[in-house]
Amino acid sequence: MEQEISGMSFTKNFRSATAEEWYIFLPGFKDPLTGGAAGKAIIHYNLYGNRDVFINTTLIFDDPAMYEPSLHPLIYALADETVNKLVGYADTLLSVHAGRNSYQAEYKSQSQ
Repeated sequence: MEQEISGMSFTKNFRSATAEEWYIFLPGFKDPLTGGAAGKAIIHYNLYGNRDVFINTTLIFDDPAMYEPSLHPLIYALADETVNKLVGYADTLLSVHAGRNSYQAEYKSQSQ
């Protein structure tokens, strides 16, 4: 787990006024079709004046090896690290797509 987290890197693929898309590279996993990034993060910012703004973040892992139920703790740790690095401390609604390891979560700041 430590090797995957410490070796994790990101490349921004796309940015608009309200969204970003990042490729997620991991040392032990890759997209089986392209041999590239193991997954991607799509971060959508709600910029339209709600008082309770959440950043919607979707993580999609493409390597089928990451779908094994025994890897759920790794997927959780990778998702947590991705949110911390790319989104920071903003309130976030997270959706993780990793086969049987898919889940949804909510990150809420303590200041509210």
